[in-house]
Amino acid sequence: MKRYIKEWVILILQLGMFYIFPLFAGPTDAMGMVVLILLSAVILAFVLGIISDSKQKYLYPFVIALLFIPSVFIYYNETALIHSIWYLVVSSVGVLFGALIHMLIKKINR
Repeated sequence: MKRYIKEWVILILQLGMFYIFPLFAGPTDAMGMVVLILLSAVILAFVLGIISDSKQKYLYPFVIALLFIPSVFIYYNETALIHSIWYLVVSSVGVLFGALIHMLIKKINR
């Protein structure tokens, strides 16, 4: 469990973005909140790709897409379900770019 502490911290930060930040958004700020969460998903996925050595980091985009689905029914309406696909795509790109940079850094340090 201690081995995956970095991954858990990033996952908890993402959950905070999904479930705590929308509490502070007004009724007309829903789309802006989705964009903010989308940006946080790509940044956190990128960071995860850079700092994580485990192969489980490639599951992160699928976990994020699944964890967004309950927030759709809590804060938004069912038309926002399509955003879970965007979270999957954007966080996949972030993890892949982060993993690429991680590989380059390891290669340079050898």
